[in-house]
Amino acid sequence: MERIRCPRRRHRLETNKVNMILKIETGQNNPVLRQKAEKVKEITPAIKQLILDMIETVKADPKSIGLAAPQVGHSLQIFVALSTSDVLRTSDVDKVIVLINPVIKKKSFRKEILEEGCLSLPNFSAPVKRSKEIIIQGLNPEGQLIRIKAKELLARVLQHEIDHLNGVLISDKVRPNDKCGMSLLQN
Repeated sequence: MERIRCPRRRHRLETNKVNMILKIETGQNNPVLRQKAEKVKEITPAIKQLILDMIETVKADPKSIGLAAPQVGHSLQIFVALSTSDVLRTSDVDKVIVLINPVIKKKSFRKEILEEGCLSLPNFSAPVKRSKEIIIQGLNPEGQLIRIKAKELLARVLQHEIDHLNGVLISDKVRPNDKCGMSLLQN
């Protein structure tokens, strides 16, 4: 599993810019959340800074496990996710998966339905059916192609973030017979 290492203190790039906690885009009908994100053509210093800011943002929210660039107002195919061992919020801060232009290469036939929440839909959760195991590939922040085999919670998180890159929210996955909580989305 590819990981980007982050020092325990606030990170600084050559520009001396301190990483920021980014504003989360919210709302079921938010246009940036509803469009398919653009592929990243080049990994520039600005892209690397966005990644560091996204890591800072996901680490700052105790309810957060992953974050896609559209959730912070950037329609780009980038996401960050805490590895499952880091979901317990241990002192290790280097267990972050970063993928650029990710693609799910394989999904298991075995599925599981679990309750999911989303930072972009506060106060809403829904049962979502997802593959228990996936193989995903994409670029790391250095531009190297990596492949990750994920299962259980990590597989679910990665699928959730891929949905964000395709303009799909968990509210879209609610089955017609399972509409409880949908009134919370009317904002």
